[in-house]
Amino acid sequence: RCQLAGSELGGNMPLAKDLLHSSPEEEKRKCKKKCLVQSPNSYFMDVKCPGCYKITTVFSHAQTVVLCVGCSTVLCQPTGGKERLTEGCSFRRKQH
Repeated sequence: RCQLAGSELGGNMPLAKDLLHSSPEEEKRKCKKKCLVQSPNSYFMDVKCPGCYKITTVFSHAQTVVLCVGCSTVLCQPTGGKERLTEGCSFRRKQH
């Protein structure tokens, strides 16, 4: 029989990553399914039009072009995931 030393069996070797106590920054970068506590990555936000300063509520992962209610300016354009804000638009993430 072959005998292995304790260190070769993985006796008290520390893990490369602590899976239970990962940093908040690391958790944010993970997929919504692989996080320790599952939560959606999407949110609603208030977008302010740079022309008429009206505020429109937009979903972060919307799949259509969002126009301003007042002046019909394009506020957001869809990408594969999150919406891309038009240059000059400011936004604030809504509290749930």
